[in-house]
Order: sequence, then structure tokens, then C-alpha cells
Amino acid sequence: MSKTGDNKPPLTYADAGVDIEAGNQFVSAIGPLAKSTQRPGANVSLGGFAGLFDTKAAGYEDPLLVAATDGVGTKLKLAIDTGVHDSVGIDLVAMCVNDLIVQRAEPLFFLDYFATGKLSGDVAEAVVKGIAEGCRQAGCALIGGETAEMPGMYGDGDYDLAGFSVGAVERNAAENVPAICEGDIILGLASSGVHSNGFSLVRKVLDREGLSVQDPAPFAPGQSLGEAFLTPTQIYVRALMPGLKDGTVKAMAHITGGGLLENIPRVMPGGLTANIDASAWYLPPVFTWLRERAALPPAELLKTFNCGIGMAVIVSADEAAGYRTQIEEAGIASHIIGQIEKGDASVTIAGRAGHWGYTEAWQVAG
Repeated sequence: MSKTGDNKPPLTYADAGVDIEAGNQFVSAIGPLAKSTQRPGANVSLGGFAGLFDTKAAGYEDPLLVAATDGVGTKLKLAIDTGVHDSVGIDLVAMCVNDLIVQRAEPLFFLDYFATGKLSGDVAEAVVKGIAEGCRQAGCALIGGETAEMPGMYGDGDYDLAGFSVGAVERNAAENVPAICEGDIILGLASSGVHSNGFSLVRKVLDREGLSVQDPAPFAPGQSLGEAFLTPTQIYVRALMPGLKDGTVKAMAHITGGGLLENIPRVMPGGLTANIDASAWYLPPVFTWLRERAALPPAELLKTFNCGIGMAVIVSADEAAGYRTQIEEAGIASHIIGQIEKGDASVTIAGRAGHWGYTEAWQVAG
């Protein structure tokens, strides 16, 4: 007869490293943050088994739902190393809602997944504070999420994030998109920095150079490297929605992993090429520094980082000036970076000698 457990003290979930009471206190603490993101269609109240959204109350008649999920990648390591946790939540929302907007969908609601070895209420609350801020910037409601405390899965202080967002677009708007044509203009909307891609290389550069996140950033006076690299991803939703609703925008590409070289081809039809002139904008200092420290050739630079362009937008030539003004009035800097022409490559990007720090003229194709 087995005597397993005889003469041993009882074990609780807390003994195993999971504090249910701390989790309950955390949910209570973030309730006001979620409520601050309330919008038509969502009456935010955490604690249920699922979140509800009413598309009719949001003003939709015949909506198609569009879903996106993403994370923040190894940018989280910089947040953990610096102890600054409230900006990566904005990144998390941005990576999802910027993907929704390129599908012409208005972000409606958001859910997050936060996983850690041992829950620190202060850290988790700071993260969710950023998520709520991102939702407010995007005009979507934070209607739920999951906090997973998993001892043994993560090192001390480590955590991971994932985000999930759903948007909607009226069926008629989704099915009647103006076609990209020869002569159309490509607008480049400015990024706020590295955004949330390329951080494995960023961290490799810091390691090879013997730099810490507390060291001054040579490219950002008054900031440490950690502060500069943690600049949150730009959210483009409010700036882009008017041009989607009035039919001005033909196509968009969110410049994430793969950069301009690999994301613009995802929206290009056959027989046309997006010809981009890299001389149309200056490489922001953070990318100049990374290019120099990692000795990156143009193709590698352009497919690793956004290089200062967080969103590419294609509009007709006669709409470009007015739409650019509209974008900039919404607080987003922009550049006319290229034009649509006949051709076999989905995208070509060319730079002149001396621009971006390269001594010779160059061209790459995607």
C-alpha cells in the first residue's frame, strides 16, 4: 500500500509558486485602466470568462471582422533590463492595430496575454498601463486578457507578452478597393524609432560593443540607450482612418519584420513596381548608429529595420498632396518616397552616393 504523502506537510498552490490572491488583486487594480478604454460597442468590465462587443452599437451595418495577433519580441529584454515597463504595452497594441488598419479595418477591441514566473503586481500593472494607453491611441477597447503565473517557465523578473485585436470593415468598403495604377504615389509615414523589430540585432550590437542599457545614447542626447530604444511604436490608426473611409488610400504596408524590402511586395499587384528613392528622407540617427556599428549593407539594413518609415501608403497622384496634409495635421510626419511604375520587381529601393553614409550609389530589389 502506497504511503506517498504520509508524514509530509500539505502543499498549496502558493507553495508551488502561484499566488492566486495576488492575481485577484492585480485584476482589481487594472480594472480602471481597462475602463478608460471604453468605446461604443464595448462596456468594459473585467472578470468574466470572455469579453463582448456589439458591432451594431459601434455603427456597423454589414461588417467583416478582421483579426491580428502579435508580440513585442526581444524588445522586452530591454524593458526588463532597464526596469521601464510602461512603454512595451503601447508597442504590443501598435503591432496588432497597425496590421488591422492595412486591411482597412477599424480596431474595435484588444486582449492581452501576460506570462511570468512570479507575478509582480507593480511590473504587470505598468505593462497594462501601457496597453491601455495604446488602446486609447488606437480607439479600441481593452475588453479582457490573461495573466499566467508559471513558476519554472521564466527566469526571475522575466515575462512575455502577446496581444490580440479584432477590427471591422464594412463589406462594401472591403470589396471595392481602388486598384493600384502606374503613376500612383508612395507616401512614407515616419516611424518613431526602431519600433518592435530588429531587437535581437540591437542587443547583439550592444553586447559586442560592451555597452549597457544605462550608457548614454550617442544618437539621442539626454537619453540612455535603454530609454532611446524603448521609444514606443507609432500607432497610425487615427491618422489613416479618414483616408480609408473616403477611398483615398489604395493600399498600405506596415513596415515590420522584413522592412521596406519585404513588406511593400505584400500589397503589390503583378506587372507593377514600387520604385522608392531613399534620398527622399534622411536615415534617423538611431539607424545611422546601428548601420555603422553593425557594418550593415543597404539590403541588410532595409530588411532588418524600418529605417524611419513605419507605414507605406499608396494613393493616386492627384490625391497625394491633400492626403499628406491630412496625415501631417494628425501629427504624423510624412515623405513622398516613390512612385508606382511598370516593372517586374515588386519593389526597388535606390540611394545616391553619400546618402545614408554609403560611399557609392546602390539599389536593392524585393
